[in-house]
This record gives sequence, structure tokens and C-alpha cells, in this order.
Amino acid sequence: MTKQPEDWLDDVPDNENEDEDDEIIWVSKSEIKRDAEELKHLGVELMELGKNALEKIPLDDDLRAAIELAQRIKKEGRRRQIQLIGKMMRSRDMDPIRQALDKLKNRHNQQVSLFHKLEALRDRLVEEGDEAMSEVLRLYPQADRQQLRVLIRNAQKEKAANKPPKSYRQIFSYLRELAEAQES
Repeated sequence: MTKQPEDWLDDVPDNENEDEDDEIIWVSKSEIKRDAEELKHLGVELMELGKNALEKIPLDDDLRAAIELAQRIKKEGRRRQIQLIGKMMRSRDMDPIRQALDKLKNRHNQQVSLFHKLEALRDRLVEEGDEAMSEVLRLYPQADRQQLRVLIRNAQKEKAANKPPKSYRQIFSYLRELAEAQES
């Protein structure tokens, strides 16, 4: 039985019942390169984290080892290790890693913001004295008024005598302790 020229159509699969999920999505070469570059930058961010911060990121053992090695390498070897980290990251689910990294960054930004507020409050306490004390007691009801007064008075004396700002720093430390105790 020889095939007629029209019989070749019998071998072609019928596309009418094909699901839309089976549709091929074409990705440009430029987009693939952008994604790879973005993963390398993410790898560099992970590499710049400290050991404690890196432990909070959900990484598998191979990727963690590659990042820790990259932290120890210098110059050209470092660039090649970053390339390897980027390549390793292509085959992993990056959403949990990105979320953990964003959480770390956000926590850091919140802490910096809190420190700026505490520094401004400390400056007001030293400049205004008891007038700014009411704001501190409103924000932190557990604050020891007498201890704060002594620190403020000492900071003002140190400033007037051009001495090192020991009490000035102690006020900030005390305010930070109050803020951390309130968060807990």
C-alpha cells in the first residue's frame, strides 16, 4: 500500500483539542541575558551579607557553600564565582530568597529610621532639657525620669566644657534600650 500525496495529512496531529497551557512561550535572547544578569546581582547582594544575615536566607547547601567561597575569593576568581552563583540560581526557585532578602533590607531600613528618630530626640533632650522630657515619657512610660535628667544635665555640662560626649552617647543608648524594650 503506497501513500498517496494527500495521505500525509493523516499523520499530522489534530490541534483542535490542544490545551492553551501547552502553548510555547518564546523568550528573547536579550530577556534571558537580563534575567541572568539580575540573578548575578542578586548573588552579589547575598555575597555582601554577613554570616548571621546569610543564615536567615533559605539557601540550599550547594548555593550557601558557593556564596561563602565567593566571600573569601579576591579579584578574577571572585568574578568567575559570581558567574557560577548566577548559573546555580537559574535552576532554583528564587521567590523565597528574594522575600527573605527584602525582609532583611526592610528590617535594616526600619532600624536606621528608628535610630534617626532617637538621635533627634536625644538632641532635643540636650538642647531643651525638661521641656522635651514630657515627649520621652509619653513615648516610653517605663523611662526613669531621674536617670534621664542626670544624663541630660551631664551631657549639657560636657558640651559646655568641650569634653568628650560620654553622657550624650549614654542618652542615645538609654533611648535605644527603651525602644527595644517597648518592641518586645
